[in-house]
Amino acid sequence: MPHPTLIIPFALAPAEHAKDLLAILQAPSLAQLLSHACAVRRDAFEPYAPLLPHEQRLIGSRLDNSPEIAHALMQQLGMPTEPGYWFVLEPAHFHVARDHLVLTDRRQLTIDDASSRTLFDAAYPLFEELGYTLRYGDAHHWLLRADGWSELRTCTPDAACGHNIDVWLPTGSGERDWRRLHNEVQMLWHTRTINDTREQRGERRVNALWLWGGSAGLDGQAAQQHAQAAGLQELARCSLGRPGAPTSNDNELRLMDVLMGPALTGDWSGWLTAMAKLDASHISPLLTQLKLGGIDGITVVCTDSTRLHEWQLRRASMRKFWIRASLARLAP
Repeated sequence: MPHPTLIIPFALAPAEHAKDLLAILQAPSLAQLLSHACAVRRDAFEPYAPLLPHEQRLIGSRLDNSPEIAHALMQQLGMPTEPGYWFVLEPAHFHVARDHLVLTDRRQLTIDDASSRTLFDAAYPLFEELGYTLRYGDAHHWLLRADGWSELRTCTPDAACGHNIDVWLPTGSGERDWRRLHNEVQMLWHTRTINDTREQRGERRVNALWLWGGSAGLDGQAAQQHAQAAGLQELARCSLGRPGAPTSNDNELRLMDVLMGPALTGDWSGWLTAMAKLDASHISPLLTQLKLGGIDGITVVCTDSTRLHEWQLRRASMRKFWIRASLARLAP
């Protein structure tokens, strides 16, 4: 019998706003689900981990590096999964704060295919000259082969978003080579008119690249099994803006990332709106399926930047009609 798992990043209300947010949040189905469910996991994570709690839950283990996602992303993009050690390379915007640089939320960086290809074509010779292979995936995702950087520790863009980038930049063997190359790309792009044109249109400059997700090209079946791992595929879909696609088994995994943009930028009005829509479009239908016997149970995983709470709901628990629906479990 199907038992889907719904992972909702940043569904846990922030401590400083929890009381006010939960008092006006319109999510009746989630309130009913959480009130009847059994808690199965409650974890705390380090504040400077290289990936967020929901990303660790998808991968299934605590890592000290960003997930090995490059080859899974190649599959999602319909690209051949070439041998070698590959990284995801994302065009990005660094915001200048008072005394440091901050990585802007990638969801707020509007870039079309033509603009991205123009930037890619300008940067390509710099990589080729140094013996690195650069591939274009789509407007927001390029792929870089750098076999000598397999020990490099990188962080996911969502983990680093909104923070001083000094803490999150790649470290380890290959660090200096990457920073030198990245600086050359930044200087090159600074001289190109494309960024001036973007600013005139009210768009952010593309003034940086974010390197993460390094993975090794394995041989044969091992490579295919690794790239097809459910957690990596769901994370890849989320990175491409395609979350929620079911897997091929009954215990399907659904990553719903609609709260991340508002939460990472502190847009709590947007967070309330997104949560209400998520409740109506996904949680309510799942709850109906559970009541009608179409699924056996529901697992819900809610996170923020350092916490992960997980609950399981079985159909039998819904018979406890005396339990009052509440969103209190989303509070700290």
